[in-house]
Amino acid sequence: MPYLDIMSGHGKKRVSFSGEPLLSRVLEDNGFLLPHPCGGRGVCGKCAADVTGELSEMTEKEKALGVRLSCRTRLVGNASVTLPESREIRVAQSEPAAPKIPIKGKIGAAVDIGTTTVAAAVYDLLSGKELGRAGGANPQVSVAADVIGRISAALDGRLFEERDMALSALKSLLLRAYPSLPDVMVVTGNTAMLYLLTGRSPVSLAAAPFEADCLFGLWTEICGIRAYIPPCMNAFVGADITCAALYCGLACGGAALLCDVGTNSEIALWSGERLYVASSAAGPAFEGGIECGMTGADGAIDRVWLENGRIRFSVIGSVEPRGICGSGLLDALSAFLRLRLIDKTGFCDEERLYITEKVYISREDVRAAQLAKAAVAAGIRTLSEASGVPLSSVSAFSVAGGFGSRLYMPSAVSVGLVPREMQTRARAVGNAALGGAGMLLLDDTAVSRAERLASLSCHVQLGGNDVFGKYYMEEIGFPIY
Repeated sequence: MPYLDIMSGHGKKRVSFSGEPLLSRVLEDNGFLLPHPCGGRGVCGKCAADVTGELSEMTEKEKALGVRLSCRTRLVGNASVTLPESREIRVAQSEPAAPKIPIKGKIGAAVDIGTTTVAAAVYDLLSGKELGRAGGANPQVSVAADVIGRISAALDGRLFEERDMALSALKSLLLRAYPSLPDVMVVTGNTAMLYLLTGRSPVSLAAAPFEADCLFGLWTEICGIRAYIPPCMNAFVGADITCAALYCGLACGGAALLCDVGTNSEIALWSGERLYVASSAAGPAFEGGIECGMTGADGAIDRVWLENGRIRFSVIGSVEPRGICGSGLLDALSAFLRLRLIDKTGFCDEERLYITEKVYISREDVRAAQLAKAAVAAGIRTLSEASGVPLSSVSAFSVAGGFGSRLYMPSAVSVGLVPREMQTRARAVGNAALGGAGMLLLDDTAVSRAERLASLSCHVQLGGNDVFGKYYMEEIGFPIY
């Protein structure tokens, strides 16, 4: 029987296989996951692997990229693959309030199951002291980059496979954050991720009228640990926004805006009476889904600026740059706009705009970033119109998520992600969903406030919304200031 030698950071493992399977399937079957943002269609290039041996012929895409893609390469005999080194994702800081009436237990954990990343923070429930935190990639990216792709996969028979991926990642994360598992935890995430985590069929999320048959706000058991899942607001605005809104103090004063920018970007606008919420599919451009893209791990370029007309940059971990994360992408776009290498329509003469000898922004990356920032900006303007609250009346604008923790606001304004009138009122709040989960963990009375926030929510559907469509087209280009 033919074999595949798998070389990784854990050493060498030899596995056997039959037939002519895809390399990605053999890797997945043996616990090795590579990202497949395009859902395994062989177009994104993110699952490239250093593989040799008896293989199928290269596809045209592989020839163009000069690499083998695990989702397109079939094993036809003995082969060997060396997997890229995995890097730990740095968790954006967010500090919950000091403990008041903590949930019963000695050690507790707050967990945020994101579409792209998973984060956890472990606390001593008596003192409120943080004992450790850890972050990592959501292994479900090997199935699909976005929520819709994972829902489709679940309905095609992969629900429990996706559940097991999430459970395994969660348990591993907890043990990296602290030597032993907690007594209790609060687990937040968007509605679809919570469905997959708990093994619940997402069939109600997959077709009109898109009404979730479970909005959580309940106690359950996850990985043998007593766990509270906060209430979701609707099918596509989940418990992560409930937690983030709690953390940012929405509904505690005047008009305020919250935006969690990611693959699935959620927006919440407090009008003074109601919490208007929406979900905008921005895509993975800001979370590593571009040619040289990566998440906020060591080696990621997180800041780019001009100095005497020359590109300068900083790298997370002060190591050699391996790629660029979302905040660096926005900075780079801003710099290239100022250098007039990109015009207001997004057109650029060069196929690639280099930041280093190996890290660059391609024409396709510029377009992906345009579509992503337009989805967010149009969502903000649509909520403003739906609520009757002009942006000039919004007193505070919180930008949440790992992306938001490194965001340089002038760059976000210059590319059109953040409305110009909001620049002085905008603040980066880190992983607010994780911070809100920590608040629920350390203050039992916060549960009623989270439930109130969810009950005051009013969902604004963006899909098929003519107002959103109009603003989306207006926001595609880059503003000229």
